[in-house]
Amino acid sequence: MKFSLNRLGESYIDTLAKLYRYSTSVFVNNKQSAYAGAEGGYTYGEFKRTCDGLSKTLTCYGIGAGDGVAILAHSQPNWAIAFFCATAFGRVTIPILPDSSATEVSNILNHSEAKAIFVSKRCMPQLSQECIDKLVLVIDIDTLKVIKRDNESFTCDGRTSEPGADDLAALIYTSGTTGNAKGVMLSHRNLVHNIFASYNCMKRNEKDRWLNVLPMAHTYEMSIGFLYPFYVGACVYYLNRALSVPLLMKAFKEVKPTTVLTVPMIIEKVINNNVKPTISKSPTLRWMEKTFPHLLYFLVGRRLKNTFGGKIDFFGIGGAKLNTEVEAFLRKLHFPYAIGYGMTEAAPLICGANPKQTQLGSTGPAAYGVQVKLHNVNPETGEGEIIARGDNIMLGYYKDPERTRSVFTEDGWLRTNDLAVIDEKGRISIKGRLSNMILGPSGENIYPEEIEKVINGLEDVAESLVVDRDGKLVALVQLEENAINWNLAGEKDFYERLESVQKSIRDQVNKVVGKSSKIASVEIQQEPFKKTATMKIRRFLYRDNPNKK
Repeated sequence: MKFSLNRLGESYIDTLAKLYRYSTSVFVNNKQSAYAGAEGGYTYGEFKRTCDGLSKTLTCYGIGAGDGVAILAHSQPNWAIAFFCATAFGRVTIPILPDSSATEVSNILNHSEAKAIFVSKRCMPQLSQECIDKLVLVIDIDTLKVIKRDNESFTCDGRTSEPGADDLAALIYTSGTTGNAKGVMLSHRNLVHNIFASYNCMKRNEKDRWLNVLPMAHTYEMSIGFLYPFYVGACVYYLNRALSVPLLMKAFKEVKPTTVLTVPMIIEKVINNNVKPTISKSPTLRWMEKTFPHLLYFLVGRRLKNTFGGKIDFFGIGGAKLNTEVEAFLRKLHFPYAIGYGMTEAAPLICGANPKQTQLGSTGPAAYGVQVKLHNVNPETGEGEIIARGDNIMLGYYKDPERTRSVFTEDGWLRTNDLAVIDEKGRISIKGRLSNMILGPSGENIYPEEIEKVINGLEDVAESLVVDRDGKLVALVQLEENAINWNLAGEKDFYERLESVQKSIRDQVNKVVGKSSKIASVEIQQEPFKKTATMKIRRFLYRDNPNKK
């Protein structure tokens, strides 16, 4: 007989070890993971047997409770195996984003003092020989075979232990958009709390099918896209090759997922590059939009849902702010999108709204079990910094007590560095990052994100970034493909077209924004912006003028 999640969950499961034992016994015959359109994966019973065996291997080489086990690989079923063979036995997992540079990998491994690493063949070039020499074990995550061992460490005295709720479970290094990496210490309680917060936002069960899109090393996917389905006994499907749009679309058709987690860029590109142009270029569809808009949006909404397999009822969007115009369009289509807001330091969920709760421009109310309020509120605008408190909040930054103190208020609330307003129903609407705010010449607060929303809504604009250079606002803009022919660079027609685009963007923006937010110039970026794992632009890389001597 299966236990009731409501009855058993919070009363028993307060560590990942208990979660591991619960799910692998209650859902023993359920499929835990699989590949989209290919063989592979595990049942929950097979998952446990594999984890238990790997844990014994780690034990034989002296890697016990409290020791760090790193994971450097793209998302796959064995990523989950590597995670639980560490956390379920009192060890600490250290997820590393698969696109990290060799220098970043080296810094993380050295700072965390990891003793073992699971690494994929694709990521081996990022693991230096110096790092390999320092590690006790290097395990090929694709085959789960040991490819390097320190025979002197074969002592069989790696003692495992039952972790406590407040013991360290995961050490996650993040540079965010600031460029300064930090090790976020997340406890078992932090990660387990996020499962319950997710469950109370949108209930899933063992019949749901999840499709993995984002890297599991990011807390958003790890907590909500891996640990949550593990709790309810559901199956997560993975891509068996490098992520590409055609492969992803094929996977949607094959898996027909009910649940997927994404970042705004994915749905924004679908709407702006495919759906809206199709409507605007068709006289029939334009006529329908004016005459029978509800019918048109119903048909387009059904087709969009079919694009994602036809069964989707939870299309989670998080990691960055969703474009307001795209969100308004999704609402017209009655597309089942959901909004979440959080940060690694909160493991990650702070606010969230399921498809029936979404409100235009809002991230929703505080998540279950999380307290949220605004700090240092401006009485004129109602804007203040979001601060949060709850069982989801991190233990602190690893080996960095000074930085830890800087992100907490005196009474223990986590400072998010995000500015927002809150309505009478407790729904949060984010205005921008406190650290991104630009102080105008007359002391006014300028939020570059607000200007960027205007720019991103213009025709032919893919993305933008507004920076302050010598007291003037400069818009860095990346255009859509084919908006300008870079092969003609150096010719007169090219420069005329470039200047025309720059002037058009500047004039259109300055007609809409306030006096203090007018941009002085526009710079067109040929190369895509460098981004974080959740596709947020790394702002710190663009603040200085590269042409300034």
